[in-house]
Amino acid sequence: MANSVGPGPAQWIDDLSPVGPADWSDDRAAHLLERAAFGATSEEVERLARMTPQAAVTSLVAYQTIDNRHLKPFEHSGVHDRSLEPFPASRPAATDLAKATGEALGVRVKPDGNRRLQAVTNKFFYWLRASRLETNRVAYWWAERMLTSPRPLEEKMALFWHGHFATSEEKVRDYRKMLRQLELFQKHATGNFRDLLIGAARDPAMLAFLDAGVNVKGAPNENFAREIMELFTMGVGHYSEADIREAARAFTGWNFADLAFVVNRAQHDDGDKTVLGRRGRFDGVGVIDIILAQPVTAEFVASKLYRFFVREALSPALRSRLGAVLRDNRYAIAPLLRTIFLSRDFYSPASYATRIKSPVELAVSTYKKLGLTEIPGVPDFNEVTSSLGQQLFRPPTVAGWAQGRSWITPGLLIERGNFARGVLFPDINFIPPDRYPPDETIRIVSERIAQGLDVTSATKPGTSKTGSGEMTAMSNMLADRDEDFNTRYASYRGWQMAIEKVKPIPRRTAPIDLTAMVSANRLRTTAEVVDYFGRRFLRLPLEPDLRARLVGFLDAELGTSQVSVAATYMEDSLRMLLHLIMSTPEYQLG
Repeated sequence: MANSVGPGPAQWIDDLSPVGPADWSDDRAAHLLERAAFGATSEEVERLARMTPQAAVTSLVAYQTIDNRHLKPFEHSGVHDRSLEPFPASRPAATDLAKATGEALGVRVKPDGNRRLQAVTNKFFYWLRASRLETNRVAYWWAERMLTSPRPLEEKMALFWHGHFATSEEKVRDYRKMLRQLELFQKHATGNFRDLLIGAARDPAMLAFLDAGVNVKGAPNENFAREIMELFTMGVGHYSEADIREAARAFTGWNFADLAFVVNRAQHDDGDKTVLGRRGRFDGVGVIDIILAQPVTAEFVASKLYRFFVREALSPALRSRLGAVLRDNRYAIAPLLRTIFLSRDFYSPASYATRIKSPVELAVSTYKKLGLTEIPGVPDFNEVTSSLGQQLFRPPTVAGWAQGRSWITPGLLIERGNFARGVLFPDINFIPPDRYPPDETIRIVSERIAQGLDVTSATKPGTSKTGSGEMTAMSNMLADRDEDFNTRYASYRGWQMAIEKVKPIPRRTAPIDLTAMVSANRLRTTAEVVDYFGRRFLRLPLEPDLRARLVGFLDAELGTSQVSVAATYMEDSLRMLLHLIMSTPEYQLG
């Protein structure tokens, strides 16, 4: 095995021919694990480095033979019941249904008295809150799979597809649909793109997100037809507006009932359509096959995968060759990934330690390199990644998240350093966001209700926590306004009902022991500690000046350069050193 550290020669750029055993090293094994997985511990790097590059790539790509049954399935809180289906499109839709029929969401309208529709409105907001909280639990569950799965590429590809076929719980409003979609991405992670594309087109989360319910014969909605061409398969400039209109007709009648895909035949337009130069009585699958037959489709998908795993810039010639690999393998993803991960280009200077980690990758790889086996509850994973620009199941648009330099601004770089500090020195004032509503209005209403105020007074606009606190609870009741329902109270009560049912996220801090790490690796001096931390946590070697400053910092903190002298008191100093390393621009690169 070669002892080379760093990328190969510049001649390797754009060269898809495979590297050989003589080109392999610990450093290049670490590079592979940084990209095809979520980083690795030193032990995992050493294991892969002992293989040939072909065997190493196969161990990641051909993961189906690896048993992962020890990974626990998602544990539902039991927040959903059948009466919630079909869930109304809005609060007015829910209350209008209740007024018209006497019942909505499984709740009957009160025959007489004040706020006859309050229980219906409460349940509407309950589900919005419960689905959101349960989605956050799904995100934690998924992040733990990213961290611990023996098949990390499966989860890395699921993350790619989540950004490619982007849907958001904010609009879908059903954590179960988001979970089902994630399971679809995991199932077809490295499989056939046609199977995945058809699955995504029939997926209830996608159908809800892109308004399938209003895509009907005679009045087609173009949302999905546009996105499947523009974002999922071909890209802008390779279709016409007429193609979109005709394709939309092919998808009419495609809808969902709860978690099942259905085709409403009466709403489906089965007439002749002309799509991308082909004419026939196509349905949605027929349109998908026409799209896949376009040469540009394979190039679009292959190049997007390349930009996710390798680098942003690729030449037209390389784009064409990557498309040919995907097309020649009939849209099987695994052969394309194998080609990319084995290629000289993948280990070239243009590709090596040049990719900025997404917030999710940054968090998971940090925990991986620290040797953790579960995602800490403090800091909150969802809050951290959201503050850095990426929250699972809530992409900003149907285009997903922008990649590359968009992840880094001066402010976001500071936030990334704050994340590292929050892991190494947990906030003792931490408040669990799944128990404490982020909306101040809900908190104010809660405090006013606890003080004995009536619903009308408790829900008055304003930031005063006492509202009309001069009145007694009894006089408040007598003054309570007559109304069908109170939305602010329903928002408060819905949150209260949700946290009664949604299981709390465990809130353990990270069990970090850097002293034990230093001892296990028999590091004797502060210089050895700095060098080890640099190798373990960075993909680029420390610059000499930075290295010297870090060694000087640790010497000053410990009062010695000898680890044995400081063995009983060095933990905090080691954490401060690691915080400095994790706050560097170099730590953001994978």
